[in-house]
Amino acid sequence: MSSSEAVRSGFAEVNGGRLYYEMAGTGHPLVLSHEGIADSRMYDDQFAVFAEHYQTIRYDLRGFGQSSQPTGSFSYAEDLAELLRALGVARAHVLGMSMGGGASINLALSHPELVSALVLVGSALEGIPRPEPGENPIAAAFEEAAAAKDVARLAELSVLVWVVGMGRRPEDVDPLVRQRVAEMELHNLANEVEGDFAQPLDPPAAGRLGEIRVPTLVMVGDRDIPHIQQIADMLATGIAGARKVVIPNTAHVPNMEQPAAFNQLVLDFLAGV
Repeated sequence: MSSSEAVRSGFAEVNGGRLYYEMAGTGHPLVLSHEGIADSRMYDDQFAVFAEHYQTIRYDLRGFGQSSQPTGSFSYAEDLAELLRALGVARAHVLGMSMGGGASINLALSHPELVSALVLVGSALEGIPRPEPGENPIAAAFEEAAAAKDVARLAELSVLVWVVGMGRRPEDVDPLVRQRVAEMELHNLANEVEGDFAQPLDPPAAGRLGEIRVPTLVMVGDRDIPHIQQIADMLATGIAGARKVVIPNTAHVPNMEQPAAFNQLVLDFLAGV
């Protein structure tokens, strides 16, 4: 991608909502689905690089970034399926991180014809118990900030848990990475609507990983929380032929902390698909 003029952007009308997207490059489609603490800007260090090899699409999930807020029941996976159809994409490699990874797994299960390969990074997985509050040493701080509707404090705590991660201090992480995530999360929290509108897959994905039949790369930062580490192990063993890579000295946003290494891992994997 030689210039910003090569980027096509817009809004797609999807299942009663509007999703913001950007598209660049040519070749086999590759779609990037972001985390719940961010928006599509978290792929700033990937978008142009991947567009040199693939028709690359990044988008804001419903309720995030520039996309519309939910007003009723919806599915992240069905939103993604409709977005691909709206953009004329018949089949794509799908890279999903955290919540976006969970949506990508659900897409592969509910619409296998749309998915040619999966890259799951620090992925969520529906159908397994969430960590007990006591497992989070700053759970009380989260509850206090939520009760006070202190979105700035909530964003700060999110960065501490997800970006700094296990066994590191804030100063151990690039301050620009922390700032970028904090800005995205602050926007998300400030615009969040009350209610849980996102509908899970039924039956849930955790018991159906054996149904996934596409090449799959599972990636996780070694400083990510134990719950995410557990999911990575489940994905690597539950999806036939899946390959697992642990990225050292990173937590939940390895693509932002170590973009060059991350990009090469993804490109090398997809080149062999």
